Amino acid sequence: MRGARSEHASGGVEAVSTRWRGVLVWMLRILSVLWMAKGLLAWAVIFGLVGEEQPPFEARLLSFQAITVYFAVMDLVAAVGLWLTSTWGGVLWLLAAISQLLLAFFFPRLLPMTPWLAGGYVAAILAYFLATWAAENEGS
Repeated sequence: MRGARSEHASGGVEAVSTRWRGVLVWMLRILSVLWMAKGLLAWAVIFGLVGEEQPPFEARLLSFQAITVYFAVMDLVAAVGLWLTSTWGGVLWLLAAISQLLLAFFFPRLLPMTPWLAGGYVAAILAYFLATWAAENEGS
């Protein structure tokens, strides 16, 4: 993380921590924990640990299986990338979040999503773009 420098009247130079970069790092770490839980929940569905009233995973629709496996892998990889605050983590998270929104919109039977959850996804995506933009333009 880069820091700006400020000069004191005495001529000394002191490193000043950047505010928006810190906000971005904390936001990515919080998103990472949430997406890690989401990915582990998908694996719990695959292994039959949740949804006991549902048929076993292998007896469900092939499209449901594909969607569940996709998010089980994608969410965990995105969570690691977000925790590391790497660019590829943000890209994979955006891919996972937007693909979940699109799948929920076009196939609501396979991937139901409440309007509140969809609004939360959109708000998180907008906050990510705003924090990234602010962090990159902070030193200008």
